[in-house]
Amino acid sequence: MADWWVVLSSGLTLLVALFLTGMPIFIGFLVIIIGGVLFMMGSAGFGMVVNSMYDTATTASLGSIPLFILLGEILFRSGCVQVLMDSIDKLVGRIRGRQYVLSIALATVLGALSGSSMAVGAMMGRSLLPAMLEKKYDLRLSVGTILGGACLAPIIPPSILAIIIGTLADVSIASLLIGGVGPGLLLAALYVIACFVKIRLDPTLAPETEALGKVSAGEKWRAAFGLLPFSLIIFMVVGLIMLGIATPSESAATGVVGGLLTAAYYRKLNLRMLYASFGEAAALSAVILLILVSAVMFTQLLAFTGAISAVIHIVTSLDANIWLMLFLMMFLPFVLCMFIDQIGLMLILIPIYVPMIRVLDFDPVWFWVLFLINITLGAITPPFGYVMFALKAAAANVSIKEIFAASWLFVGLTLLGMLLIVLFPPIVTYLPGLLR
Repeated sequence: MADWWVVLSSGLTLLVALFLTGMPIFIGFLVIIIGGVLFMMGSAGFGMVVNSMYDTATTASLGSIPLFILLGEILFRSGCVQVLMDSIDKLVGRIRGRQYVLSIALATVLGALSGSSMAVGAMMGRSLLPAMLEKKYDLRLSVGTILGGACLAPIIPPSILAIIIGTLADVSIASLLIGGVGPGLLLAALYVIACFVKIRLDPTLAPETEALGKVSAGEKWRAAFGLLPFSLIIFMVVGLIMLGIATPSESAATGVVGGLLTAAYYRKLNLRMLYASFGEAAALSAVILLILVSAVMFTQLLAFTGAISAVIHIVTSLDANIWLMLFLMMFLPFVLCMFIDQIGLMLILIPIYVPMIRVLDFDPVWFWVLFLINITLGAITPPFGYVMFALKAAAANVSIKEIFAASWLFVGLTLLGMLLIVLFPPIVTYLPGLLR
């Protein structure tokens, strides 16, 4: 058999090349797996492939993925999000640059309801961005707040990416989900502060006055009451996990029940919406499950070649500073995510990083939440950030050049947030620590 590094480098190079052709991620993994099994084990190795696929596909914790996807589909397709937007709009109040605050606040709440950055970016690009431009808000900063806000969705629970990371890295999914709360709120605060600073430096970025009628105390109370159903859903998803009452899968199921009750409360529940929601959730869940099954088998192939044990040996023999190692482990995905599909890259790196963080003695929840933010950042980083293209599709009158330019401020703010998390780990670890 060829040396492990030859097999590893050849396999990774071929896998990246397949991704760059636009081939679906799970098909690229299956091509590599089939080729690797035939090369290293022969046809007898396919029994291991089948067993591995069955074991992964029947993992109970993965049941939360289709349920979280279904929750987001119900809320978006029922139109309940419009009620949420109107309520937050009234509660933000009359402040300079209020639409920027509304954009970030709305994205934060939507992230806690759906976990889909593309859905948040597309929805806000269709509904909120035209209103911001009509009120003479700065185009670049308006687009940037939407991109930054959409970036929060996979960080704040429910997060499909956190579930995938937890499954592949063998880390508590509940801890990863709860660990994203602090960083998500931190990033939202950084985005809002940056908007206020920019407006202070350049008042032309936001109109002095906005055509907003006086909101009475009664309307504010009604707006707050309108948020209660959504607050209940968030409690069902996050609160039950934090209280130790429910597992992620159980909280996802109660979240779906909350979504159905919310749609019924606002009289937006109908069979056509349910059919479309269940169909889309089933299709997307199937693709994610195929990707996970393939990725787990890919990890087992790496172990069979000796690559993982070799990585452990290399890391233990290096006399490098652990913070330098952390920087390199974060710098690599940050750069590669500009050119390679984020999920595909994540599935390649996780099996390689797992033994490394054990040797470096990093807190696994802290490291993987940091990694999650880094991977999520790729969605708004030019030239291939998929949220930027979703926003472009929703706002056809905005050039892709403007969208690219708008993203960099929020990329920088997210990197600043990551630095703060490195310096102050309790931002991530405090809430998960309450679960123990």
